[in-house]
Amino acid sequence: MEKLPASSLEAITCPACGLLCDDITIARDAAGLLKVSKNGCTKSIHFFERAAQNATPTIAGKQATLEDAVKRAAELLNHANQPLFAGLGTEVQGMRSVLSLADKAGATLDHMNNYSSLRNTLVVQNSGWQVTTLTEVRNRVDLLVIVGTDIVSHNPRFFERNVWNKESMFGLDTNSREVVYLGGQNIDTEAGISPKGKKPTVLPCDLARLPEVIATLNAIVSGKKLVVSEVAGIKLADLENLAEKLKAAKYSVVTWVTSDLSFNHAELTVQGITELVIKLNAKTRSSGIPLGGSEGDYSVNQASTWTSGYPTRNRFARKHPEYDPYQFSSEKILANGEADALLWISSFNPDKTPPTTNIPTIVIGHANMQTKADVFIPIGTPGIDHKGTMFRIDSSVSLPLSQLRNTELLGLKLPSLSEVIAAIEAAL
Repeated sequence: MEKLPASSLEAITCPACGLLCDDITIARDAAGLLKVSKNGCTKSIHFFERAAQNATPTIAGKQATLEDAVKRAAELLNHANQPLFAGLGTEVQGMRSVLSLADKAGATLDHMNNYSSLRNTLVVQNSGWQVTTLTEVRNRVDLLVIVGTDIVSHNPRFFERNVWNKESMFGLDTNSREVVYLGGQNIDTEAGISPKGKKPTVLPCDLARLPEVIATLNAIVSGKKLVVSEVAGIKLADLENLAEKLKAAKYSVVTWVTSDLSFNHAELTVQGITELVIKLNAKTRSSGIPLGGSEGDYSVNQASTWTSGYPTRNRFARKHPEYDPYQFSSEKILANGEADALLWISSFNPDKTPPTTNIPTIVIGHANMQTKADVFIPIGTPGIDHKGTMFRIDSSVSLPLSQLRNTELLGLKLPSLSEVIAAIEAAL
């Protein structure tokens, strides 16, 4: 790529969360430093304005050439009988190369976010669900029910772009939308206040008691008569009122973030939400939409599923794909001593470092990562140092990531994950 001059870059896609906001404006100075100048949020500013600090691979903590680091990584994988590829913070092209290497090395794959995203996956596999897209939310929703989360901790611009948007396709007055927060304690509900000052309804309860609340709401919508006055501290009359609003809405949406549903068997609560949507669709229109998303988790599982037939927590040890969402957990594998080499990948975030283990560890990660791995290979960041592709959290839209700077002109040489993985595979 030729020298990148100082300029203002528009319509940039931000991979810092699952929304993939594609309206970011970035100012790039003559030194190649980036600054978010329009439509940013705390996550996008932190992502784009972090300067790369290191481009030197290491072997056993000592500086090495990229070629030697690749060679040593290949040696460690060659000697491994049960390699584990974890972290997997990357985008589509990076994950495709990882899958190719995993097939050749007989590795097990697990994304760092699977501890929470599995709660959604299990529901899809068990009973399916009726979910919508961000575009449909933006243009149609009249009642938004938010279960157990504030949303904005994960997706800061969700309300700005999808709830309080100034225009909608069908003439809906977005200020008339109603927002209900259901479950959780001390949740920040400020984003749920409409531009005209209309406040959301807040029905708090302990997260661990959300299963009772969702089951009760399902029962009420089904026409069951209950003989209690409250459930989990929420008045039955308030839940009955919410049920009536859901039934009267022309297009209700129920949303959640699985990483906030941190209690045992939370997948059953997600399933309860999706069953509620099914009941409502018998007489009106309703949809679910899971939110959150980070570290490329949705993109990684999309690429894994269309390539192998399974999302991550899959394995290639027997020269064909296998899947087990419980046995192939990286935490369980490492705790039980079932892996003899770890390849950790984190291309978006230098803070996502590998777990401490006593097995040979290869880290391919963000240039600012601090790690004492046996082999560390710093790489470029997708959407900043090289192009890429990611899937938005609603899984219906893929968006391009742009190259915004040339690291070689900054005195750094940061290859992409795909380039490093291809080199390791060639050396096996």
